[in-house]
Amino acid sequence: MARMLLQWVLNAAALWVVSHCVSGFVVGGWVSAMIAVVVIGLLNATFGLLLKIVTLPLGVLSFGLFFLVINALVLKFASELVPGFRVETFKAAFLGALALAVLHLLFRFLAPRRRAVYRVQD
Repeated sequence: MARMLLQWVLNAAALWVVSHCVSGFVVGGWVSAMIAVVVIGLLNATFGLLLKIVTLPLGVLSFGLFFLVINALVLKFASELVPGFRVETFKAAFLGALALAVLHLLFRFLAPRRRAVYRVQD
């Protein structure tokens, strides 16, 4: 549970950092960032997953770069749903998706890994 909350806060922090680095990508405050992270996660789990499955051949041919376009679409759609979170252009959405991908990669690299626990049953 604590790990999930930490991940939520880190994702909101990444969204906030991207809003300061990418013009046209606006986050109103921490509450908006926290809500936006939840909405983006839900959209990625449903709408984004469906789009990624449908466009899988294109994603493979582009070595996965097309999935950034899908992530940009999800960000643009989430900005329509969350008050205080705004993505003005598709270019801002694409650059925001790219920056978020880099930040998530960095966070995953820096975060401590979970150790697997193996139990031997008698």
